[in-house]
Formats: sequence, structure tokens, C-alpha cells
Amino acid sequence: MKRKNKNDIIKALEDAQKFIFAPMAFCALNSAIDFGIINLLDNNKYKEDEIIENLNLDEYTVRTLLDVLLINGIVEKEDEKYSLSKKGRLFLYDDMTKANFHFVRDVCYEGMKELTDSFKERKPKGLYRFNKNHPTIYSALTSLPKQMLESWYEFDHLYSDNCFEEVFKIISKKYSSIYDIGGNTGKFEQLCLGHDKKINITMLDLKENIEKIKNDKRLKGCKFHIINVLNEKPSYPKVEKSAIFMSQFLDCFSKKDIVKILKDLNGAMDDNSSVFILEPYTDKQKYMGAKYSLLHSSLYFTSMANGVSKFYTSKEMEELIIKSGLKIIETYNNIGSFDYTLLECKKNAVVSN
Repeated sequence: MKRKNKNDIIKALEDAQKFIFAPMAFCALNSAIDFGIINLLDNNKYKEDEIIENLNLDEYTVRTLLDVLLINGIVEKEDEKYSLSKKGRLFLYDDMTKANFHFVRDVCYEGMKELTDSFKERKPKGLYRFNKNHPTIYSALTSLPKQMLESWYEFDHLYSDNCFEEVFKIISKKYSSIYDIGGNTGKFEQLCLGHDKKINITMLDLKENIEKIKNDKRLKGCKFHIINVLNEKPSYPKVEKSAIFMSQFLDCFSKKDIVKILKDLNGAMDDNSSVFILEPYTDKQKYMGAKYSLLHSSLYFTSMANGVSKFYTSKEMEELIIKSGLKIIETYNNIGSFDYTLLECKKNAVVSN
């Protein structure tokens, strides 16, 4: 390979090696966490032999891991003493970094080996390493290994739950009746009932998820409606003068299925109701780290969740909404701390300026 500028090819080679060995660096960090090295070096400086003594580890383990952590900027070295860098401390104190790390480690890592076949077959082949009895991860949630399930909820709740307070204020100004589709563990329902115990709220979800939470005392006053939105003719309740809410729900489906779901909702709701769609769009992120996370998280949908969906751009979602016969009448940007967007849609609506 020839380049006029030698520095260009050297930098490209360096970046390529980082990409190639990234999975191994990830595993090294996980080992360092498991062995207690990361915690030990938080706000403390230790020489190599002191780390060995404090953690009762051997020289080979400590030196090998420190070398990898150092070159990846997780630890720093000064006067033969090691300490945790700013990047390293994120894995201890930053909620987003911890949730993403646990999600990749416990939910995605093993299944990514099946990514190519998942694309070929349009099925979450990685999921089948853990559970072969369910077509998608959503019906399999309650039967996943404990650590895997905990990390899945940690990831899912961190982002969407962060938006619920703001979303409730927006919706409750217009509606006193809410249908939450894909309510999961009922966190949004709990928040709504916490604000107004008399609010008319109904959670719609798969039977497995509803059975798990329907007796939760924190959900007293919540109604439940079992539904599979992908059924040919799903049994939606009749929606009148109500809000239909979907939080990070449509990204769990292919474009074809999203149009089908929205068309079904269009038929179930009256002219005085609205559909509120909450999603993080890849083209509406302020920071490259957020966009990077979303684009890579799409691979989770391919290999682990369903084999057909992803995080979409706002333009893609808008096109799907139009295809369904709905119209966007209001856009609420920068919802929560992670740049979510809330779209309010109506049927046969006239869009105002």
C-alpha cells in the first residue's frame, strides 16, 4: 500500500489495529474490573508490586493487564505508579458508560458471533445461543439468565426512563387517558400514577411481560391489555380522546412492521386522540459518542433482539409515519438527557405552521 504522505498510512495502520484488537481490550478491562484493579486505582496511586500485594494477584496477571489498560488510556503511569485516568473513572461513576459496558458484556458479546447469519436469515441468531424457544428477545426476557436480564433492563431503563417526567408533563396537558404500548416493567405507569392516582392509564404488552408485573402494588390503578402488535388483526382497545404512547418501541421493528403497527393504531383511534412516539434518532444527537453508541446498538437488534430492526434517523421515521396515514403535528426535541425526540401524530390532521 503506497501513500504520498507516510504519516497518513502510519495513522491508518494504527487505527486499524485498534479496531482489530478492540474486543480483546474490552475483555482485558472486564478482567481488570473483576480482579479489583480498577477499583483499587480509583483516587490512589500504586506501584505494580503494591497492586500485586493488595489484590493477592500474580505478577503475570497484573503486568499484562496494566500494559493493555495503559495503552488504551484506562490507567496512567507516573514515577512507576499507576492510577485511574478520567476515562477509566467513567467505568466506575458514569451511569451511561456503566450501562453500555454491562449491556455489551452480558447481552451482546456472545451473540455478536452470529451477526453475519443474523443478517442473512433476518433472525436474531445470537439470541438462540441463550434461548431457542422464542423468535425475539422480547418474549424471552423473563427466561433469560439473571445477569443478562439485569443488564438489559439497566440499559433500557437508563435512557427511556430519563425522559418520562418530561413526557408526562407534555401528554397530561392534553389528555387524562393514556395507552402505553410496550410498557415493559411499568416504569412510565408508576410515574403517571405517582402524579395522579386517578389517571386512566392502560399498559399494552405481551402476555409474558404483563403476567410478571400485573400484581405489583406500585401499579395499583393501572389497567392491562395483552396484545401482540404483529398479529394480523391485533385486538387493540377502542381509543377515544386518549394518548397512545410508545417509548423506544418502534425501533424494535422493521420498517414494514412499523407501518403496519401505525396503520393498526390509525384504525383503532378516533380523531380526538394522538400517538406520541419517543425515540432517539441517530441524526439528532449532539455528541459523536451518542451517535456512535446508537449506530453500534443497532447491531444488538440484528443479532440479539429480532434480526430486522435498528435505531432509525428522524427522516426514516417521518416517512414511515406518512405511509401509515398519520401526520406529525408537533415535534418535541431534546427530551431528557440523551437527546430523545417526541413526535405527536394524529389521523387526518391538518398540520399548522
